[in-house]
Amino acid sequence: MSDTKATSKASLNEGTQRRAQTGTLKSARPSAPPYNPRLQKLVDGKQAWAVPLDEAAKAKGFRGWHQRGYLPHYDAPGVTQMATLRLADSLPASRRGEWEHLLRIEDDRERRRRLEEYLDRGLGECWLGQPNIAELTEGALRFFDGKRYQLQAWVVMPNHVHLLVEVWDMPLGELVKSWKGFAARKANKLLGRSGDFWEREYMDTVITDEKHWQTAVRYIENNPVKAKLVSNPKAWPWSSARFRDEYGRITGSAGLKPA
Repeated sequence: MSDTKATSKASLNEGTQRRAQTGTLKSARPSAPPYNPRLQKLVDGKQAWAVPLDEAAKAKGFRGWHQRGYLPHYDAPGVTQMATLRLADSLPASRRGEWEHLLRIEDDRERRRRLEEYLDRGLGECWLGQPNIAELTEGALRFFDGKRYQLQAWVVMPNHVHLLVEVWDMPLGELVKSWKGFAARKANKLLGRSGDFWEREYMDTVITDEKHWQTAVRYIENNPVKAKLVSNPKAWPWSSARFRDEYGRITGSAGLKPA
């Protein structure tokens, strides 16, 4: 654990040293999605092939395929989703030339892969690299686990979060809003700051079968190894990997009160 803490501290110091170079991406918060005809055409095509939502699901706020101006999203009860939440400065404004084109990649899988590779560079202030901020964020994710949804894998990285969740009666967008809202309020207070903590958008992918599920779990829990933060997934202190038994089951994952 001491090696992990040293690594996390080093990552945090490196993020702080980058402060002058990176800046913070200031995202607008429009009341309606910006006009994006290409994205709307993509969403309309996906919606045409999707199973229509019943009235009960619509009444709970589920929207099926939809968009908020930047990325396609999917909401339906009973599906399992992999989601990525990132900090507001994880794509620094001063480095826009490095990442802006990634958002325009039309293929969903390729866009996600390239963006996640960029996030693993650990740019920005990396507030989630601070143990107390990482702990409260993980606590927020796990608080209603088994009550409102089922977490199947998660990891809190220095500037982003990956999670695999089975959605029950609350749309994924509402779950994300709840997790982000709690963590942002507590984190900003601890950091003595105000303003955006998370980027408004998030990435999500519907899990289609068992093989896809296994791939998602491996990716999430091995992310700290891929990013060269630890050599063993179980050594990362803010991940579901440390709860997996020899059969691959998560143990000790009952609801956790947020810090």
